[in-house]
Amino acid sequence: MLTLDDFDYLLPPERIAQMPLAERADSRLLVMRGTALADHAVRDLPDLLLPNDLLVMNDTRVIHARLFGRKESGGQVEVLVERITPEGEVIAQLRASKPPRAGSRLRLEDAFDAEVLGRAGEFWRLTFAGDAFALIERHGRLPLPPYIEHAATKVDEERYQTVFAREKGSVAAPTAGLHFDPPLLTALAERGIATAQVTLHVGAGTFQPVRVHHLAEHRMHRERYHVPAATVAAIAACRERGGRVVAVGTTTLRTLETAALHGSLRAGSGESELFVTPGFEFRVVDMLMTNFHLPKSTLLMLVSAFGGLAEIRAAYRHAIAHNYRFFSYGDAMLIDKACPSPLPHPHPSPPLEGEGVSEFALPLKGEAWSGLK
Repeated sequence: MLTLDDFDYLLPPERIAQMPLAERADSRLLVMRGTALADHAVRDLPDLLLPNDLLVMNDTRVIHARLFGRKESGGQVEVLVERITPEGEVIAQLRASKPPRAGSRLRLEDAFDAEVLGRAGEFWRLTFAGDAFALIERHGRLPLPPYIEHAATKVDEERYQTVFAREKGSVAAPTAGLHFDPPLLTALAERGIATAQVTLHVGAGTFQPVRVHHLAEHRMHRERYHVPAATVAAIAACRERGGRVVAVGTTTLRTLETAALHGSLRAGSGESELFVTPGFEFRVVDMLMTNFHLPKSTLLMLVSAFGGLAEIRAAYRHAIAHNYRFFSYGDAMLIDKACPSPLPHPHPSPPLEGEGVSEFALPLKGEAWSGLK
């Protein structure tokens, strides 16, 4: 049985990228084909793919989901919007010295009021005095990940969005897409590599730690997604011409595999709570481009399922030894799907070798969002 210890590794804190590079496509790209590893740059991507391949990208746009304010009692409160329902209700995480009462009001950013409707599991249900999306965009703040230690700047406003972001709704960027710029997209098109889009709105739950030791007991948070009919058609055409489906990011992979859980890939919208661990049968995606992920995270479990647990551990050792930059503003990998293989030995694996600290020694501010009562 897989446990959290199978997905632990030691990471020197200085390997966590705090700022983006001057040029998006200058990021390094570790190409992994089975046990073979090769060091490239993201701008090499047109030469690493074939003209019949299809890149599928997540076109979600990050909203200004972090808000500060006060309760009616005067106590400070911090709100991190998880999602906005079709009815306009706001589902959010709250941080306060004492939980607010149902029916009470919060004054946010000294600009508008929010009414507390009550709890919804680990989240809170709120209503805003006005259009929620408009108020968030006007008065909220960009919700940088908890491991980025500076407050959001004008640079972050531009660079923590993909150049193809369209659909508002995420509280975190689909970070593999951050490496693409217009010249790279043009070079891919000139090479004959097609592109298509899906939408998955990343929720704040992506930063929540896995709180169970045995992975079979973990339950994923839900995230809204949409797969257009045009993308289903593009994937069918890619298959017909012998190309490969390349998912740009774990969010794109989860969207496509969720939409194909019951057989063939289907267009439409829904909520994904797909938890991908080694042994998962991938139906759609042939290659995955992704950033480097936190120890013991569901994202690391997903890439280990896709590329092979032992192979990913070796790739991360290589990346640390060769000074790759980690997490949202860091470098990327291009991974071939592993051949099906038996699950790893059920005994816990030791952390990857090297000097550094584990996840729980890192100053992850996101831990403050967990366990709020």
